[in-house]
Amino acid sequence: MTIASVMDVTDRIPGARVDLADLLIRTAGHDRQAFAELYDATGSRVFGLILRVLRDRGYAEETVQEVYLQVWQKADSFDPASGSALSWLLTIAHRRAVDRVRSEEAAGKRGHDYSVSNVETPTDTVADSVVAAEERSDVMVCLGSLTATQRQSIELSYYGGMTYRQVAERLDAALPTIKSRIRDGLRRLKDCLEATSHG
Repeated sequence: MTIASVMDVTDRIPGARVDLADLLIRTAGHDRQAFAELYDATGSRVFGLILRVLRDRGYAEETVQEVYLQVWQKADSFDPASGSALSWLLTIAHRRAVDRVRSEEAAGKRGHDYSVSNVETPTDTVADSVVAAEERSDVMVCLGSLTATQRQSIELSYYGGMTYRQVAERLDAALPTIKSRIRDGLRRLKDCLEATSHG
């Protein structure tokens, strides 16, 4: 997904007469009312973009707060001659979201970061226990015990950050088939990791 695909070239919000550039300029002067109006006008767009990157509502909500704190502190760096206010704002949001993903990866929480909203609850539980409770080396060993299609589907989803639908498109397979492969593969991973930890 590219930033350009979610940005408007105008600072006017459809259906409302809101001039985002003016609000940003006023926010740079620490105008709290302008900042509140800016948040009201753009909050859902910023949250939507961040949620698509992080795929975790809690992390997305925290990152939105970080974005608007940065906007409040750095609004004076906005230059209308360089692009629209919305583009400036969404660029900050995207960078913050990507930084959050990298930070969580470094902490070894890949499985949770890349969970998708349409995963069935039992699968979420398995994925969390697989990724959070075991060492990466054990996970890699157990990945070798899966079928090639199961391993590829899980790697694309949980380590490649793809949604189930994206995995299905990449592997040219039906969405229900991909969900089944990943669910069955995660169960096999769990059994393998439990055997390893008790072995």
